[in-house]
Parts: sequence; C-alpha cells; structure tokens
Amino acid sequence: MTKEKKSRASRDAVRVQNGALRAARLSAIKADILDNLRQPTLSIHAVAHRHGISARYIRQLFAADGASFADFVLERRLAAVHLMLSDARFADRTISAIAFEVGFGDVSEFSRVFRRRYGVTPSDVREAARLKSANRPAPPPQANSENECGCDGLN
Repeated sequence: MTKEKKSRASRDAVRVQNGALRAARLSAIKADILDNLRQPTLSIHAVAHRHGISARYIRQLFAADGASFADFVLERRLAAVHLMLSDARFADRTISAIAFEVGFGDVSEFSRVFRRRYGVTPSDVREAARLKSANRPAPPPQANSENECGCDGLN
C-alpha cells in the first residue's frame, strides 16, 4: 500500500470513528432530554453542562441529524401531552395541568403549537378519546375459579 493510500485509509477511519462518537453523543443527549423532559427549566445550556460540552456543539449535533434541540424537545412534549389526552387514566386532569406537567410553561403557546402540529385542539383529542372509549365493547367476562373456561358448566 502506498503512503498516500495509507494516509487516506487513516483519515477515513478517523471520520468513521468521529461519526460513531457523534452519534453516540447525540443518543446520550436525547436520552438526557427525555429523562428531563418534564422539567420546565430544561434548556440546551443545562444539557450541555451535564455532558461537559458546549451548547454550540449540541446545536451542531442536532443540525447534522436534520433537527434542532428546540424542535426535539417540543415534539416530544407534544407527543407526551397527546398520549395523556388520549388515555382515560388522565381524564380527571385539566388540559392545562397536563401541559404544565409535561414541561410547557405557557398554556396559550402550548395550545397554538399543539393545534399547528396535530391540526386539532387538545380538547378535540380528549373528546375523540372519550368517544372512542364510550363506543368500545365491554370486555368478555373473566373466568372464575369454579368455572375456569367460562363455558357455563359445559365442561
């Protein structure tokens, strides 16, 4: 192998290694964001501090991935609210309480971005989930210890 080919192979290996390192770093940052998503004070600077890197480097990592820190956080928070609004276990909570719980600090801004993202209001999502739940057929009766198969004594 010529000296030039060795040099090129070495540079290629470094690029692959750097790419893998960047991907691992971005994955760790995304995991950190998800772990702290419900904190209204979540910021790029706090994440950078926890990882010992600069906010600028985090922006570069997200840009290389075709996204931004803010978009990633917003999308995950919106998805969390949507999931909670669709879940009957959270029906007793107000929409604003859910938005605050997930990390939004401003209810009117939350409502605007939710509607822009999903094309419906948070109330529409909650109502659709309620109607879907009301129209769902009752589950079949559970077998009891006397009649394990649930076949009414036809054993």
